[in-house]
Amino acid sequence: MTPYSLLDLSPVPEGTSIADALKNSVDLAQHAEGWGYNRFWMAEHHNMPGIASAATAVVIGHIGAKTSTIRIGAGGIMLPNHAPLQVAEAFGTLRELYGDRIDLGLGRAPGTDMSTARALRRNLTPGHANGETFPQDVQEVMAYLGDMPEDAAVRAFPGTGTHVPVWMLGSSTYGAELAAVLGLPYAFASHFAPAALDQAVKIYRDLFQPSEYLEKPYFMLATNVFAAESAEEAVYLRSSMMQTFANLRMGRPGKLPYPVEDISTVVPRQFIPSLDAIFAVSATGTKPMVKDKITALIDRYKPDEILFAANIHDHQKRLRSFEIAAEVMKEI
Repeated sequence: MTPYSLLDLSPVPEGTSIADALKNSVDLAQHAEGWGYNRFWMAEHHNMPGIASAATAVVIGHIGAKTSTIRIGAGGIMLPNHAPLQVAEAFGTLRELYGDRIDLGLGRAPGTDMSTARALRRNLTPGHANGETFPQDVQEVMAYLGDMPEDAAVRAFPGTGTHVPVWMLGSSTYGAELAAVLGLPYAFASHFAPAALDQAVKIYRDLFQPSEYLEKPYFMLATNVFAAESAEEAVYLRSSMMQTFANLRMGRPGKLPYPVEDISTVVPRQFIPSLDAIFAVSATGTKPMVKDKITALIDRYKPDEILFAANIHDHQKRLRSFEIAAEVMKEI
């Protein structure tokens, strides 16, 4: 059976609070653990009213205290926003608290707009801003988490010697190339940027160089899952996330909108084709429909692991969607 995992942005639906979102994340993680999910990852975003996971390491620590067996980690930490030493210290601390359950996924994008990026890193240099130093920063984080010599001028405490597994994240071919060169596991963000998926997977597998971290390529495919008892309900549930992407395109981020029966009544028609493209690798519908889609994705891309995501307004409906996804994976 292909391992399956879950990505949670701790969405804040309209009509609810950040506190509600964080409680829902704990509840989702506990359910995911019981449903056989391998990992529960959270992602860093900033200046977004609809996402409560900005302080990602803090929330991961809270999730860790409320679960016992599921792997927990970041999918991911946006490295341009941080000093590598601070990232190593944070995830070294999590490793000391929760043992070998911790993963660290690293991304090159800031996860926000440039004004917010400057607020996060007041000394942000052009090299950091455009990602030029990203490969060096990744290797610096990995060095801090590894077995540094005792006479090293700077070491991470906690962090050094913890060997927290580092993942490369990406939505383009850049991350695929870097993951291959460094010999790291690779997760592609096909749940919101599937355009380069085929090319990225091929590059990663073709260029992969075995390393002390990994002997052969390990590829994780991300996909949204909107599963419900009827196809109509699944499309209805998906409309909240579609509105979120449209609102971001229009420069008006907000909380996760209430679902609507007809997306064209709330989103300008010129945005519909781009939304369809964003969700091209998503699974939407009844359990059999979702099973067919996931089976097709596995047959085509042969991922080593599947990462499910979905921002659904109703928490109970969201739980049920991920439960159906788990049932499907156990059947495939």
